Amino acid sequence: FYHHLKTSSDYEEYLSRRRKNKSQVVGKPPYTVRFRIANMLSSYVSKSMVCSVVVLSMLNTSAFAFTFNPSMNLKSTMKMNMKSDEDICSVDGSQTRREAIQTAAAAMSLASIFVGNPSESQAIELNPFTPEDRRTMGSYQQAKRATAYLVDSTTPPSIVPFKASREAAILKQLGSGSGTIKSPYTEETLNLNNFMNKGVFGTIDFVKGVVGTSDDDEDGEVKKKRAYDATFVFLGVDYDDTTGEDANLAVGLMTDIFKPRRGQDTALALEFIPISMQTTLDKYLSSSENSAQDALIEALVSEGQVSRTTITNQLPVLQFAKSKGINLIACAPEFADIQTVRAEGIQYVDASRRSTYVADPTGFIGWTQEPENRMYTERSLLKDFVPKDEKDAEGNFFAERILVHETVATSIARYAVSHSRTLVACVAPIADVRFLKGINGRIPRACRTLKPDVNIDDEATTTILLNPSAEETLSQSKFLRLEIGTAPKMLQYQTKVADYLWFSSMPKVNTLPRMMNGFF
Repeated sequence: FYHHLKTSSDYEEYLSRRRKNKSQVVGKPPYTVRFRIANMLSSYVSKSMVCSVVVLSMLNTSAFAFTFNPSMNLKSTMKMNMKSDEDICSVDGSQTRREAIQTAAAAMSLASIFVGNPSESQAIELNPFTPEDRRTMGSYQQAKRATAYLVDSTTPPSIVPFKASREAAILKQLGSGSGTIKSPYTEETLNLNNFMNKGVFGTIDFVKGVVGTSDDDEDGEVKKKRAYDATFVFLGVDYDDTTGEDANLAVGLMTDIFKPRRGQDTALALEFIPISMQTTLDKYLSSSENSAQDALIEALVSEGQVSRTTITNQLPVLQFAKSKGINLIACAPEFADIQTVRAEGIQYVDASRRSTYVADPTGFIGWTQEPENRMYTERSLLKDFVPKDEKDAEGNFFAERILVHETVATSIARYAVSHSRTLVACVAPIADVRFLKGINGRIPRACRTLKPDVNIDDEATTTILLNPSAEETLSQSKFLRLEIGTAPKMLQYQTKVADYLWFSSMPKVNTLPRMMNGFF
């Protein structure tokens, strides 16, 4: 195609005019953009008619306006650049530069009509100066984004992306029993704000260390961080996810979390299975029969304790626990008691079962009076209220949810204090673990109630939301909501949505607010 251009009569006529003007070496073809485009697009003529349209349209533009002439000296080049649009035209004065640009723009518009979808395999690269290694031929290429994010405890919270190569290391660190630090993540390379914080407060900490007041208790003795007696990892999932993405992602995360636990006690708590079904779970784990799984499902569904949809969607989690020999913990209240609380109140639940559900009655009642928990109740817990009938009220829903949260936390705490250096993972709905004040927020208090000298605090618990959506984080926009407590009077109680956000695939960029630059 390019050879045809060079041998055409139009080209010969053009070359003759250039020889007369002596502005270019005789016999050397001009190096023009239109010929370069023709050369680049020649291999695509057989693939798309748009190539011909672009070539023919751009060949009608002014050669002089787009000519790069290496033999032109600086003086003549400056004279040409100082001329107006009307003065700069081709040799024969047939077209101005403005007309040439308009013609090229029309050609590009016509090309876009023919191309239609830029992701088509036959799309073309219209920029002739794009390097070969960066040419996408018009196809859309999604930017690479991380699938794991730390929710940093800044004010307001921000998120820090992690490379895929770092994900397994983070999960294994959780499995080793280190817990998750709840203080802001200070790293000089993240942004200038953190750099300045490090410079200012790092100096202050150094001075405190010299005088013996840095990280000291009241007696001036340095506090030594002890290994936790137990650690906990809460995985917030969607029970109604029929695609299996949440359950499979939970299995993938637990695979890496439990790798450092070889020879150590490990358990998996299931929020959707009532305490009375613990014997059924034990039989499922110990049975080698192929029908054990079907028997478990029928046992859970027959008594109306668990919906068939929930148990079916979470089968990958149960199968994983059975294959790895991980202990299963049934930790939910009885379904009949949940209905009683919703309809009549906690006081109507059988006293013996109520004492099983709530090991710390004083703390259970006091929890409702604390300002940060009241904020959590108003800004998160009650947002999920859907009345069952005309008599149903928010107070009934509140009583039901706090009983469920307290029962699950107490069941997990009982297991943790009775096993040395254990790690308990818990699969629960996102609504019950978001903003760190649900089941996960009750764990330290429940453990201290059962064993006062236990070394377990808020940092011993880690919360990971799996494939969270904006709606599940109570956001009114496309962005995920990272915190509650933004009002001035509630700022001291501000709480982040979770410790980590984990996705099965790259999330949309318009769902990630306040993201730090860089991967770690």
